[in-house]
This record gives sequence, structure tokens and C-alpha cells, in this order.
Amino acid sequence: MNPPLLPEHGGPDDGPTAAFDFSTNASPLGPPPALLAAVQAADRRLYPDPAYRALRRRLGHDELVLPTAGGAEGIRRLTLAALLAGHREVWVPQPGFGDYALAARALGLAVKPYALPADITPQAPALVWICEPCNPTGASVPAWPALDGHMVIVDRAYEPLRLQGSTPALPPGAWQLVCPNKALGLTGIRAGYAIAPAADAVWAHALSLAPSWVLSAEGVAMLTHWPSDDTQRWLADARATLRDWTAAQRALLADLDWQQRASDTNFWLARPPRPDYALRLRERGIRVRDAASFGLEGWVRVSAQPPAAQQALQQAVLEIEGEDS
Repeated sequence: MNPPLLPEHGGPDDGPTAAFDFSTNASPLGPPPALLAAVQAADRRLYPDPAYRALRRRLGHDELVLPTAGGAEGIRRLTLAALLAGHREVWVPQPGFGDYALAARALGLAVKPYALPADITPQAPALVWICEPCNPTGASVPAWPALDGHMVIVDRAYEPLRLQGSTPALPPGAWQLVCPNKALGLTGIRAGYAIAPAADAVWAHALSLAPSWVLSAEGVAMLTHWPSDDTQRWLADARATLRDWTAAQRALLADLDWQQRASDTNFWLARPPRPDYALRLRERGIRVRDAASFGLEGWVRVSAQPPAAQQALQQAVLEIEGEDS
């Protein structure tokens, strides 16, 4: 029997809680006060409407909105729906979020990694995953090919955390997977939604594959307040703060001789002077995301954090360098 295919994530481990967590790509500023109040007031005594009719109308495209228990559940369900609709290969960004490939491999589908849009050359009807902006790089692509005849899903989890540039034109007829919890700083609430381009066979499969009550009362409350004007104003202010913190943190890491890659978001890839920094920082209560599972040995993913956290990171790095000198 083959061992199970298990995802590898950053975030909490079985050690002490990190005092400063640079590993998460969620916003450190959330959640918006009004939205948090709505989540806390959610009525847990009753089942939500299993069809989520009011929520789907609130999110727009009500007939084509599919609530999901976060992005990971959406990835699994949509991959199975694609298989049932006849797709046999799955194209995934590399580096990229590992769940795209794991969901495909669990179903026996061929996985085809790509680094650039020009690398996507399906030989048969395929499922193509686009993460825009991409995790773990935070980078964006200027333009995407049409990819006619294939099922394209754009993971837009990090679009609300785009700090520069504009959203590129996406392939026509693409699905969209929306996961607001990262931008809201509420990753513990597993709630998102997909928007289908049409009520086709894939949409029907994805709808029928959903578990009953895929969203909790808290999830419904979060998504109901997601499109509100006050939430969107709060997000605009948060992005302005994150731009300042990102610039300061990049300057700090440059002074410490860390290599850094370009990014359009609040997170990016960095390479410390020595490969053991992730472990040694963790020993000091600071977590960064080791990028080895993305195929990037020696690199880490960091996110912009408040000034006090940046000062703690600087002090810890200087201590490590002092021990090695």
C-alpha cells in the first residue's frame, strides 16, 4: 500500500507559539472591526440554509456561486469535478501551492508543472490552475493565454493583498476561487467561494459534490460582510500600511545581506546568508516559511509584519551572526 499523499504547509507546528510569525501570508492587520463583530454574533444554534441562497445573492452571480470550506476544500472538489467531466491532466504553477498537485495525484491525474504561461501546452482537455498573484512568490504575470477548450481556475486568494501593479487580463471563461480569510486575517474561518463561468457539467458536478452545510454560521457571516463598503475601505487602508511595512522590512533584510525576489504582495521569497536560519530563528520565537517544499532549497517565504516584529527579527539575526563569527 502506498503511503498517503499529505500536504506540507507552514503555519503552526507542535512547538511553542511563535512570538513573531513571518511565515504566514495572511494580513497581520485584520480583521475589520465590523466584520469581526458580525462573525462573533453569528447564531450557532441553527443550521445555515444548506443552499446558501441569501449569501449567494449577496456575493453576486448567485446562480453560479459555489460556497467552499476555504480554498483547500475548493481545490479538492473542483479537481474531482474536472475529472468527472473528462479532464485527465492538471497543469500547476511551479513553484506554487502544493494542494493543486496533491489533489490531482490523489485522483490519479497526470500533473504538469509550469513556470511560465508559455509552458502550458496541454495535449488533451486539461485543468489549468492559475494563482494570481502567485503563492509563494507574490509575483504576477502581465498576461495569460486564452487556453480555449480547457478548464481554467484562477485562485484569487491573494488579490486583495496586491500592493502594486494591476490585475492582469485573465483567460476568458475562467473559474474564480475567492478566499477572503487571508486578507481579513481570519484564516481560522474556513470559508470561500468559487464563481463558475457557466452552469455546465463541471459546475453541476461541483455543486453535487459539496457536503451538506459546507459553511458554518461564522463562515456565512464573514462572507456576507466581505463585499460591504466598510470592509473594502478597511482593506484599502490596510494595503497602505502594508506597503510601508513591506518597504521597511525589505530594506532591513537587504542590510542583513538577504537575497530577495520581487513581489506584488505583502509576502515574498528571501534567501538568508546560511540555510539553517529558519530553524535557528524558530528557536528564538520567530517563524519564517521554509520554501524547500516549494522546490526552493535555501529560500524562505516572509511576510511584512509590524515594526516591533521587524526589530525582533533584526535582533535575532544579529545574534545568530554573532554566534557564527
